Amino acid sequence: MDKLERYAEILDSAALHARATPQLTHSDPDLSVADAYRIQKLSVDRRLARGERRIGVKMGLTSRAKMLQVGVDEVAWGRLTDAMLVEEGTAISRARFVHPRVEPEVAFLMKAPLAGKVTAAAALAAVEAIAPAMEIIDSRYENFKFALSDVIADNTSSSGLVIGSWNDPAMDFSNLGVYLEIDGEVTQVGSTAAILGHPLRSLVAAARLVAEAGEEISAGDIVMAGGITAAPNLAPGQTVRTTVQGLGSVMFQVEA
Repeated sequence: MDKLERYAEILDSAALHARATPQLTHSDPDLSVADAYRIQKLSVDRRLARGERRIGVKMGLTSRAKMLQVGVDEVAWGRLTDAMLVEEGTAISRARFVHPRVEPEVAFLMKAPLAGKVTAAAALAAVEAIAPAMEIIDSRYENFKFALSDVIADNTSSSGLVIGSWNDPAMDFSNLGVYLEIDGEVTQVGSTAAILGHPLRSLVAAARLVAEAGEEISAGDIVMAGGITAAPNLAPGQTVRTTVQGLGSVMFQVEA
């Protein structure tokens, strides 16, 4: 087992057992972004070998504020599997996670493959539908602290996704109001424009980055466009709801 395979095993085990692990860059400060993506793939491949199925991709670092905070000028991406899907309106177990948080997002459902350098118009033409969504993020690192290479290796902290009803993508979704409620109290307010100025730009970036990895976004895939607001912590007993103007709402609950 080489170094990257060992790192992939560490992160996979941390996710499986909901146990925090030290940042990889603490012991390997020169870990590159390219190697981090290799670790991510190796880690997700372990899950696929256990029977999980790839269902799409997620985008991260899609707001200018987050890019500046991390010190990068490029978005990141991760892989989604069917085991990460949470049925809308149901409950998740807090015990499955290390220190989970939630982000309001929008999700795309693809009707055609998409890969490489594409225009926004071509990206939109490949979209079957758009939905309000939430991503459960859960860094496997201690104290939810990480460098860029760490978070990429950790599948960009992706741990779960909840998707609401699908809508016709012909509507203008460039600047829709979004709010996140926890137990009926609005805790976050934002706009879909927080996603690179327009969620379609995230889909364009996804097509390019996935192609650079030798893969493609396939028909039937889900693409999570990226976080719209800050991500509050999740705790047992909460009811969490995101509403996106014109798209509807999506909800889940948190159990112990």
